[in-house]
Amino acid sequence: MTRARKGDSAIEPVPASTVDVTDAFWAPRLEVNRTVTLPHSFRQCEATNRIRNFEAAGGLTDAKFDGIYFNDSDLYKVVEAAAHTLATHPDDELDAYVDDLISKFAAAQEDDGYLNTYFTLVEPEKRWTNLEDMHELYCAGHLIEAAVAHHRATGKSNLLDVAVRFADHIDGIFGPGKRSGVPGHEEIELALVKLYELTNERRYLDLATFFIDERGANDRQYAQDHAPVREQDSIEGHAVRAMYLYAAVADIVRHSPDPALLATLDRIWDDVALGKTYITGAVGPSAHNEGFTVPYDLPNDSAYAETCAAIATALWNHRMFRLHGDGAYMDVVEQSLYNGFLSGISLAGDDFFYVNPLGSHGHHHRQPWFGCACCPSNVVRFVPRVPGYIYATSENAVWVNLFVGSRAMMRVAGQDVEITQETDYPWSGRVRITMNSAEPVTCALNVRVPGWCSGETIKVNEAAQTQTSQDGYVRIEREWQKGDVVEIDMPMPVDRIVAHPQVKADRGRVALRRGPITYCAEGVDNDGSVRDIALPRDAPLASRHEPDRLGGVTVVTGSASRRPVADWDGHLYRQRADDDEVDLVAIPYYAWDNRDASEMTVWFPETTGLAQGRYAPSVASDAAPAASHVNGHLEALTDGIVPDASDDASAPRFTWWDRKGALEWVSLTFPETRHVSGVEVYWFADEGRGQCHLPESWAVEWSPDGDDWRPVKTGSGYGVHADILNRVTFEPVDARALRLSVQLREGVSAGILEWRVL
Repeated sequence: MTRARKGDSAIEPVPASTVDVTDAFWAPRLEVNRTVTLPHSFRQCEATNRIRNFEAAGGLTDAKFDGIYFNDSDLYKVVEAAAHTLATHPDDELDAYVDDLISKFAAAQEDDGYLNTYFTLVEPEKRWTNLEDMHELYCAGHLIEAAVAHHRATGKSNLLDVAVRFADHIDGIFGPGKRSGVPGHEEIELALVKLYELTNERRYLDLATFFIDERGANDRQYAQDHAPVREQDSIEGHAVRAMYLYAAVADIVRHSPDPALLATLDRIWDDVALGKTYITGAVGPSAHNEGFTVPYDLPNDSAYAETCAAIATALWNHRMFRLHGDGAYMDVVEQSLYNGFLSGISLAGDDFFYVNPLGSHGHHHRQPWFGCACCPSNVVRFVPRVPGYIYATSENAVWVNLFVGSRAMMRVAGQDVEITQETDYPWSGRVRITMNSAEPVTCALNVRVPGWCSGETIKVNEAAQTQTSQDGYVRIEREWQKGDVVEIDMPMPVDRIVAHPQVKADRGRVALRRGPITYCAEGVDNDGSVRDIALPRDAPLASRHEPDRLGGVTVVTGSASRRPVADWDGHLYRQRADDDEVDLVAIPYYAWDNRDASEMTVWFPETTGLAQGRYAPSVASDAAPAASHVNGHLEALTDGIVPDASDDASAPRFTWWDRKGALEWVSLTFPETRHVSGVEVYWFADEGRGQCHLPESWAVEWSPDGDDWRPVKTGSGYGVHADILNRVTFEPVDARALRLSVQLREGVSAGILEWRVL
């Protein structure tokens, strides 16, 4: 991507506190965040003793520390969310509640300014001894961010005083001529820049730069400490940490121009955008490191795609926009906002995804909270910041970055200007912008033309404009009169999207996109299953708005083909069955898992040969499973899904993990006595990647009543083979239940992908 700085002066976002969102999409979400998500988050912090830890550290109670050592950060983030909320919705009760929390923070702060409840209560002698793992600087960063937001929102200094004391303590410990070292989880760097911007104390910016410059002394890709930042060529390691790092670097470059650091940012951005970003804007495919692997490694079912990483992507790209004034960065912000980020929270506002896969067998569900609660606390502070991404100004220009119905006041070209935006975006591409100022104002209006858009039309006071977009923006320069109207019309056809051929997971598949929205299909809208559906290339597609579905969404409809279920018992070959023609309904990806549990997919095969096969129903399809120990999903035993191989990580599975070397069992109980004569078992084994291996041995038992277990009589032997159904036949029995007795290999566990009964 070729980059050049705009001729305008520095680009400054219009603060969220001065933007009144009035549309039907984001305004309700902001209200849900204020009235549901924020109080829910504070209740969770109370219930999990995150608040009590501060009381204990401050001597207000004699309780012990409870939770994970970095839990302070979650409460700081929720306080930051409260500050953003207070900036637009003054609330005496919330204000008093936050002040009470701040008093507890102050009580917990040590005499030298240090503040961390874990180390104060558990390991006071080990402060600053393990920067890589213990997240002291990470927690400090979130305190500082909360304090800056609180001061800007309320004008108070009670939290800022606490944060400044801690920042000064850190500045006294680290820096040139002092102690070296970098945090394992970046965050302090961008927070220190915010503190510098508020206080104009240069030493905070210098300390942030120090932490950037110190990287590269250790061989730690996971923490982006494998090479000096100026020499890094690709994004590595933990996704959130990396995005926070480069967000901070962008901030530093904005204040202290550094061509080498800017070149690094551009290289890293290309690496992410051209090979490591999901169609939802999510990043970080691997659960192993919660982060990045190699280019084009973008699996769907096993995608990690952490909600925090989607937020961090938006944070970094907004900063890149401020550096370059290029719409490509706001395209990424928009892609993340409407897809990879928004999927992280339920429509009701009180359940969250930590990971955001692009395919599911129906076993992924949002949760009210997590033991590691970084994502919920990040969501609640990010939603009220979204209005601050809509507009920006430079000396002689207004920038319209996102299309959100809103009113905003800003100062440009020496005058106060009010902009009103009216739109039904993201469902409609029609946008009406009204410019108002007391006196005529001469400036440029830079309107982003999204990367997904082609064929847009723009009018000013009904007169068609001929300007073409450059760097993702149409620039309209004129003397604006009060009441001038700009109308943008961006067609929103349903687009079929294909991935780069090297993205193995998406070969032969298409995704659906309309405007900024990526779509998925859920079983709840499609007769229970979607992973056996193909979308032929010539299938007609349409869209319609449904105000009563999922809070009001535009759905995509079309004709699709469903792979037929075939009974292969007794067959090696058989005639090809005709595909079943079905009507497809797709919904916005962000809205999935807000109803009954069901399958979900984003990428549709174009032929049913690539669609997921299903075994014909067996005698066990309606049996009730049980096991000596359960990891995974018991219902996977009889779901009929055909795995690709024994190490198929995308297929639902049952395992005995973390039991190793033991004698275990799994059973099926039928609704009534059934005549059975055999079983087939498809073992799960992820040798080389995990610790589930093929078992040492196994045997089948039957019971006439569910209590009295007897061995079956078989002469076929028990197969322990990978990648096939291991069949055992036995003398027929009239059984109420069957049980597999499985001996695990020494030191490892085992699992089952499918169990069929004959």
